[in-house]
Amino acid sequence: MKIAMVGSGYVGLVSGACFADFGHEVVCIDKDQSKIDRLHDGIMPIYEPGLDMLVENNVKSGRLSFTTSLAEGIKDAKAIFIAVGTPSRRGDGHADLTFVYAVAKEIGENLANDVVVVTKSTVPVGTGDEVERIIAECNPDHKFAVVSNPEFLREGAAIGDFKRPDRIVIGAEDEFGREVMREVYRPLFLNESPILFVNRRSSELIKYAANAFLATKITFINEMADLCEKVGANVQDVSRGIGLDNRIGKKFLHAGPGYGGSCFPKDTLALLKTAEDYESPTRIVEAVVKVNDTRKRAMGRKVLDAIGGVDEARGKRVALLGLTFKPNTDDMRDSPAIAVAQMLTDAGVKVTAFDPEGMELAKPLMPEVEMCSDSYEAIEGADAIAIVTEWDAFRALDLDRVKQMAKAPVLVDLRNIYNPEDMARRGFTYVSVGRP
Repeated sequence: MKIAMVGSGYVGLVSGACFADFGHEVVCIDKDQSKIDRLHDGIMPIYEPGLDMLVENNVKSGRLSFTTSLAEGIKDAKAIFIAVGTPSRRGDGHADLTFVYAVAKEIGENLANDVVVVTKSTVPVGTGDEVERIIAECNPDHKFAVVSNPEFLREGAAIGDFKRPDRIVIGAEDEFGREVMREVYRPLFLNESPILFVNRRSSELIKYAANAFLATKITFINEMADLCEKVGANVQDVSRGIGLDNRIGKKFLHAGPGYGGSCFPKDTLALLKTAEDYESPTRIVEAVVKVNDTRKRAMGRKVLDAIGGVDEARGKRVALLGLTFKPNTDDMRDSPAIAVAQMLTDAGVKVTAFDPEGMELAKPLMPEVEMCSDSYEAIEGADAIAIVTEWDAFRALDLDRVKQMAKAPVLVDLRNIYNPEDMARRGFTYVSVGRP
């Protein structure tokens, strides 16, 4: 089958490369000429482990290609995926659907055969209805179906998630749409990956509901961590104790500085706005958004407290290890490190930092932070070290070297990757999250 993937960002490129690896002929389309030129040169626009080799292998096989021409890219395609950005709209927080609707219009204007149009972008309930209306208005002469197929890819593990999914959700209103989508996902269907067929609006809501629920789990365990610090309990023990209950599950119960990234902040806000529009308040999600916003600054205060508080902070030096919102990605969107760094610099602290992949994107977001070539350069002369992102490189630091290089042996571990007793034996002042 020929598949057209409109949008060659994170979702579009990963999905397109994986579909090509299944044996489909895939054309990735993007208006950004420089991005397409880089892809032709084998340069990935994002960091995702294994993506460069996956793209290279499928380009060589002739199954994956790139173009800036939508008319050329969708020619003879049986399925056209819309995988463009839906950022939060300025002013009201709604998902901005400008790109989605512009693509729908261009598809309608260039449609020349029967096709299924698939919204892969994360979109609010009812978006598929509007996409269908736009295409029909532009081109009433060809048979088409509009289907919702949300993605559930974790940054840093996206290829594995695509090829071994927990579930594939398809929202279709007719048999034509369902039939084509069965063919699209046939390789996974043969591996018995669960495919859930629902109506289009249910599919659109599933994506938002899933992300809101996971964001709620993260926020819940972060509040439990704060309580643990007050009562002398250990949040890691609490997390294990509740996570062993199959009704709760152990995933997303790791206390830390709050969630960030491309999905949770944007999607929880968009869900709130949808609920508001339909006069069906989602009070739990409202609380989650508010708590997470304050969480990041609270972690900044934790670091400040470790160097004597705001009154003693001016002129001191803090090393931040990890800037991206999670490991194995270069994504800086809504990263807790941004708020932590801002709070420190506002207090007059000199901040140095190192991240294995995120520093290029971090520089414009943290103009006052000095980016370093490795962990130890950042640590040199620091009054405190803060681990903000749990990259594997920070799990095995040479602690004797760290103690020798730092001005003071103070480690604020916002990801709880070290053992408090071991750190105390090594002579560190060690601060973690939710542990006595």
